[in-house]
Amino acid sequence: MAPAAAGPQTCPRCRRTSEPGAGPFCPYCGRYLAALEWVALPPAPDTPAVVPAPRRPYSGPPQARPQRGGYPARPWVRASGPVAPGPLTTACSLAGTVVPLLWATVAVALVAAGAEGWRYGLLLASRSDALSAPVVAASDALVLSAGTIAPILTLIVGTLVVLWTVRATAAAADAAGVVPSRRARDIVVGWLVPGVNLAVPGAVFAEIEHTALGRPAAERPRPSRLVLAWWGLWAAGVVLSAVVLLWGLRTGVQARADGVVLHAVLDLLAAVVAGVTAVLVTRLTRLLAPARTDRRELLVAVRP
Repeated sequence: MAPAAAGPQTCPRCRRTSEPGAGPFCPYCGRYLAALEWVALPPAPDTPAVVPAPRRPYSGPPQARPQRGGYPARPWVRASGPVAPGPLTTACSLAGTVVPLLWATVAVALVAAGAEGWRYGLLLASRSDALSAPVVAASDALVLSAGTIAPILTLIVGTLVVLWTVRATAAAADAAGVVPSRRARDIVVGWLVPGVNLAVPGAVFAEIEHTALGRPAAERPRPSRLVLAWWGLWAAGVVLSAVVLLWGLRTGVQARADGVVLHAVLDLLAAVVAGVTAVLVTRLTRLLAPARTDRRELLVAVRP
């Protein structure tokens, strides 16, 4: 396209006439004088013509083709049979469950001890004055609730602790490359049989600690202070439980009042035993499976 030549034109702004060939703008004020006229010119003779490619006729939707690459179309098959978790893995899993439950037992036992103490205070107050019915009902409800939850939770936690001792004994023996000193049945019987459970549980904890520390198998286990403290508290709890059970067979007002005190003391002792057991299980589990610590060695000094 090219603009056509323009003749002399009169500017509408300044009313002056421009000379022919002066262009489309006024030479005096610069105003655009007239529109350009475009003339279409034919293309050069050497320009090739553009011919569109012919379209193929419609032959229907695309057909599915089998995939050439990738894995073969076959189901996943396990190379070997199911692998059972080892005793160390089971002991760590049980410890992760039993430790929080032990601390929950501590809380419930403390609540039960407080409820028994409240009941004993009401018994002392009833000797000189009448008691309020709502207060007595609240005390009875608290004692009943705590007295129901605490035994159930203790039974669950006790079962898990026994299982943990069985698996921890096997894990310590596997790590040390020795045969376990006690069979699983002997450990369970030692926990459950009255009289025998005064000595066997503490001995089992001492043996787990002895083996986990890598001490010689022929050497006599020397329990740590934590194990000895737990052993003494556990034996006291077993003996006090038997005393409370036999004391409940007595009749009389004074016997019932003394029974309330014994129940409160037993609940406090149970809370202490549960807390020490949680600390002991945590310590022995860390001995069996110590936490991995990534430390970087730094050069401090070079000595000749």
